[in-house]
Amino acid sequence: MHADLPIPAVFAHRGASAYAPENTLSAFKLAINQNADGIELDVTLAADGQVVVIHDTTIDRTTTGKGHVRFMDLSTLRQFDAGSWFGPAHAGERIPTLNEALEVIGDKVITNIEIQPFSSPLRQTTEKVVSLVAHHGLEDTIIFSSFNPRALIQIHQQLPAVSIGILLRPGKLGTWAKLIFDGWVNYRSIHPHYSTVTPKMIQRAKTEGRRVIAYTVNQPEDIRRLFAMGIDGIFTDDPQLALKIRAEMT
Repeated sequence: MHADLPIPAVFAHRGASAYAPENTLSAFKLAINQNADGIELDVTLAADGQVVVIHDTTIDRTTTGKGHVRFMDLSTLRQFDAGSWFGPAHAGERIPTLNEALEVIGDKVITNIEIQPFSSPLRQTTEKVVSLVAHHGLEDTIIFSSFNPRALIQIHQQLPAVSIGILLRPGKLGTWAKLIFDGWVNYRSIHPHYSTVTPKMIQRAKTEGRRVIAYTVNQPEDIRRLFAMGIDGIFTDDPQLALKIRAEMT
């Protein structure tokens, strides 16, 4: 998977979301300017079939509006401010489309596209996302991830060569999800919660030819611990901090 990625790789979680509103174009631009190795973003479908970049099923937390994303078309979603909740400097930000995000990011860094597990309808979501990635010619710089096994099975069927990363919840749910993926999808990385990562997990993944990229690691002591363990990468809201620690440790 992306042999040119440094180890440990630093992915900006929802962009440089410690410094800019999550999942916005400004957060993605800032992550690139901060020299993050990759950017993670979340996608789902609006009511009119547009692929939009937002994490939650509703717009309540990250915009001035209220309502479920899947019941609102893009023009309605655009009416709401997606930046002022973070700070006045970001007033006027809008929920971006995946197309806009890919135009900004391009092949400058690796992009981890997370398919939201409750995307509805799922088949339409995966087909549209795959189509956009192909349109931009970015198959070689994309990782697809999801907590929903069906989403990644569909992605794998449509783009067999693209990198797949399986998101694992802590505990038995994660073990169950991994069992479902084994045999169905040739995944290249596992994305566990940072608190569950062990040297044994990392060693087993290496033996299988896979990478371990943990989410979401923001505390300096956790970043240092995982880097010392030999992890392949982390998702973090603060790529600047993680890159500083990486530089100190290498």
